[in-house]
Amino acid sequence: MKEEQEEQKLSQIKEEQEEPESLQVKEEPEPLQIKEEKEEHFISLDEECQDDTKPDKRPYACKECDKCFSQMCNLKAHMTIHTGEKPFSCKECDGSFTRLSNLITHMRIHTGEKPFLCKECDTPFGDVSSLKRHMRTHTGEKPYSCQYCDASFSQISTLKTHIRTHTGEKPFLCKQCNKRFNQASGLKRHIRIHTGERPFLCKECDKSFGDPTSLNNHMATHREVKAFSCKECGRRFTLISSLKIHMRTHTGENRFTCKECDRSYTVVSSLKTHMRTHTGEKPFLCKECDKRFSQLAHLQSHMKTHTGKKPFSSSVSSAGRSNKLLEVRPHHY
Repeated sequence: MKEEQEEQKLSQIKEEQEEPESLQVKEEPEPLQIKEEKEEHFISLDEECQDDTKPDKRPYACKECDKCFSQMCNLKAHMTIHTGEKPFSCKECDGSFTRLSNLITHMRIHTGEKPFLCKECDTPFGDVSSLKRHMRTHTGEKPYSCQYCDASFSQISTLKTHIRTHTGEKPFLCKQCNKRFNQASGLKRHIRIHTGERPFLCKECDKSFGDPTSLNNHMATHREVKAFSCKECGRRFTLISSLKIHMRTHTGENRFTCKECDRSYTVVSSLKTHMRTHTGEKPFLCKECDKRFSQLAHLQSHMKTHTGKKPFSSSVSSAGRSNKLLEVRPHHY
């Protein structure tokens, strides 16, 4: 009897020991399943955040154009191109931007921060794209080639401007006289003719100019050294460009020819002035009486009728007066 009881106890103990193992086996799949679910979750997130460069990972399509994106946030940012929405505003000025990254870059204009440093010359820049463009001045790289000629450029903006010399496109319009320009900078300079603005001031005297080139040319008149000498007549010049123009008086070269009447000129400014006789353009406006003139000299002479100042003093002879009139009014006008 005792042996039977002992055998029963042993069998019970064995069953009790085996039962937790069976329970543990049943419970194991649950944490494994949770782990697998987490792994699958992260895999799906990774798939959603793939680069837009992979066509098979672009489920978000723009309804306005055919462009597709892998992330909804990229699509939303792209849509601002079509809507014109600029939700990110600068607190320092009136600037607004489509992307937060563009606002952050813009803020460096106000803070003066320039975290991107050129390794060649230590010049700092506010954004990486400006640094990349600058690096081409060291490498000489010109990746943007003209499709019409052999010219190449380090910046795409310069290429676009150059292309207009072939196509004749002039997208920048003056609202005052309807004259068109192929560059925004050309329009800005032209607008100053109408406004009379002369923001470039000479530090040596009180003269001011409408563009930096005119100021630089004027500054040469203050320099004592005239390094460029004419071999024909010995006349000296502060600018080599002035010498080149002067040399045409000896060679008789007239490089700039009018397409309307075949007249030719030594400098392009004279041709531009002449062209107004054909177009009828009168860009110089009198603010006192709204009368227009084709030449600045004519406007300046006209302004004296409002100020009461006589254009020629009484001491000037009639012959001298005639000569001065010829200087102001060229014979082809």
